[in-house]
Amino acid sequence: MASPAGQPREADGALLFGRYAFPPNERGYCGPDRADELLERVATGASGTALADVARGFEGAWPYLELIGSLLGREPLDPTVVRTYWLGGPELARCGGRPFVDSLETRFRPRLSRLEFERLAAAAVAGATPHHNFHVFGVYPWVGLMRGGMGDAPLQVLDRCRIRWGRLEAIHGDTAVVTSQSLVWDGRRLVLGPAGAETARLRRDGHALTHAVQPGDWVALHWDWVCDRLEPAELAHLQRSTATELAAVGACTYSAPATVLA
Repeated sequence: MASPAGQPREADGALLFGRYAFPPNERGYCGPDRADELLERVATGASGTALADVARGFEGAWPYLELIGSLLGREPLDPTVVRTYWLGGPELARCGGRPFVDSLETRFRPRLSRLEFERLAAAAVAGATPHHNFHVFGVYPWVGLMRGGMGDAPLQVLDRCRIRWGRLEAIHGDTAVVTSQSLVWDGRRLVLGPAGAETARLRRDGHALTHAVQPGDWVALHWDWVCDRLEPAELAHLQRSTATELAAVGACTYSAPATVLA
């Protein structure tokens, strides 16, 4: 059901986190080795302390939730905090700048040389925010937090790991056909390419991350999964935040994507 005046829907924060966190967890890229449990809890709405414990095990995402929560005066799994991290929104404007740079320094400076960290932090200085897509575009190429051997081409990893949007065209059993835009490397920066059709997963073993989608809906995608239906405001926030992170990372003299794509 759409929310009044186009405002984002309220939801259980831990369940909302799990919808978006499951796809890379299933692949072994991040989070604890509890993917089957995570999917089952999200699909059945089994929130609570056990699901919150799983969420805290995501060493890449959890510090961002803590940062956003501290700056907004909310708990890390507050629905607004979780939605801001995955989809963006006006709250992100309060989460960038010096506090964001300081957080990045605490987390990543010990892993990098002085010059590497300066190049990572340059994107935050240029306007990046603690959105998941910044973590993908601006952090992952420098420090590679995701576990497991990524055999995919770097551009595909950057594209599939980000949260992206698409229009659901058709449902065929446990999969859906979605029209979406993929990332393109133009030789200097990442940009969004033309729209094209892709196949995304809706269910595994009878379990779905979301049950509220139908043809014509705009949906959020992570890796090869449909994570949720997007309200108009959420779609606009995700599009705007993605543009912001791409612009900030692309403005750097030594951009993170160039380290793996150039």
